Amino acid sequence: MRGLAGKTAFLTGSGAGIGRATALRLAQEGMHVWVSDRDAAALDGTLQEAERLKLRVDALQADSGSETEIALAIRTAFEAAGRLDVLVNNAGGSLHTPYRFAEESDEDWHRVMNLNLMGAVWACRAALPLMQRGGGGRVINYGSKAGRYGSLIAGPNYAAAKGAVASFTRQLAMEYGPDGITVNCINPGVVLTPRTSGLWAERRSAAERERIVSEIPLRRHAGVDDIAGVVAFLASDDAAFITGVSLDVNGGQAMA
Repeated sequence: MRGLAGKTAFLTGSGAGIGRATALRLAQEGMHVWVSDRDAAALDGTLQEAERLKLRVDALQADSGSETEIALAIRTAFEAAGRLDVLVNNAGGSLHTPYRFAEESDEDWHRVMNLNLMGAVWACRAALPLMQRGGGGRVINYGSKAGRYGSLIAGPNYAAAKGAVASFTRQLAMEYGPDGITVNCINPGVVLTPRTSGLWAERRSAAERERIVSEIPLRRHAGVDDIAGVVAFLASDDAAFITGVSLDVNGGQAMA
């Protein structure tokens, strides 16, 4: 990808899964990558893999559900690197809250909204002024197929949070475009990480899972590298004139 080498990226919630794969992909493109996660052991795993591949990755333990912690992590990375070019709001999830609306409590809604929506808000609040100082940047938020078409395994609180992330993305794209900052959103379908695979097996029968995959035009779910490649593209100069987009990455399972 053009224009990534030598730049700095910060990724939230990236100790494992999609976040780890994305961090490694951006580092392979020549970026200095900072990853944050509340799970210290997961961060250690990411650092070990980066060391094995001889990639430039640093880690900071921070909970994306805490404005104070994520703001401090972003500021620390910026001060150490001297720049911030890309923010990837990877932190999120349904937190294993119930699938049915009638079974979801106010606390279920609060927790999922706090992590998925407010986590992105807080990270952007910390990162965007730093990008303005640097003359531009890229923000890549994670929506979901759930927020655009509904989910087969996550409940309405998660769908609502991810739909809000897409709307938040469009508004920021309008506001920060004059500063040379693009803001885009990725809407993955099911991505077979260990966590998602467990939820998928729990909430859909083997027959249902087989039928659903058979109805996806590409006949498979996404892997983490499928998503990492899209992030690398949106972070690069090849996507310099793309902003405010919610990009479906679901193998054709849902189309608009």
